[in-house]
Amino acid sequence: MRYFFLIFAVLVLVVIGVAGRRGDLSRNRPIQIFPDMKRQLKLRPQTPNGFFASGLSSQVVQPGTIAQGQPMVVAGKEVYPFEDAPVNTGKVAGATNFVELNPYPVTSGLLARGQQRFTIYCAPCHGQTGEGNGITKKIGAMAVVANLHDKRIVQLADGEIFNTVSYGKLNMQGYAPQIPVEDRWAIIAYLRALQLSRLGGVDDLLPATKAKLK
Repeated sequence: MRYFFLIFAVLVLVVIGVAGRRGDLSRNRPIQIFPDMKRQLKLRPQTPNGFFASGLSSQVVQPGTIAQGQPMVVAGKEVYPFEDAPVNTGKVAGATNFVELNPYPVTSGLLARGQQRFTIYCAPCHGQTGEGNGITKKIGAMAVVANLHDKRIVQLADGEIFNTVSYGKLNMQGYAPQIPVEDRWAIIAYLRALQLSRLGGVDDLLPATKAKLK
C-alpha cells in the first residue's frame, strides 16, 4: 500500500510541475477543471469574421446609438471618461506624477457640492471636520482613521488625494464606482477649504478681508 501512495504522490507532483504553472511560466493556456467563465469566446478587433456581412469583427456604430459616457467640460475642453487626462487619473497625462492642483476652478458651487458629497461619503469615517473622529471610529468599527489635517496629508498633491479617493488605501476602500469624477474633485476642493480653515493664517486672507480685521 505504501508504494501506491508513493507512486500517487509522485504522479501528483509531476502533474503539478508540468501543468500547474501553465499560463504563468509559459504561454500555454492553463488547465482548468472548473473554468468558471474566466475564458469565453470573443471577437478580436479587426479580425475576419464571417458572421457579419462586412466580414469583419469590428462594426461601425449604428444610427441612433447612445454613447456610454458623456464628456466632462474642463477648462473649456471636452474630456471623455476613457481618456488619459489628469481629470480622470489625477496624474500628468502620459506620466506617473500626480497633478498638484485641482483641474476644476474652485467656485462656491464646487465647494457646496464638495461639502454635500463629503458629508455623505467621507464624514462617517473622517468626521464632519475631517479629524478622523467619525461614527465608525466612535462605535469601534474602525480603530484607525486618518486625520485629514495631518501635515502629511495637507502636503499631498491634489492628484494623489484623488487617486486615494478613487482606489482606496490601507483600510479605506476605493470610491470610484460610487462617486463620479466631478464629485471626487469637488470633495478635494472642500477638503482643502477645511484644511485652510484649520491651518490657514492671516497672510492667507485677501487684502480686503485682511483690512477688515484690522
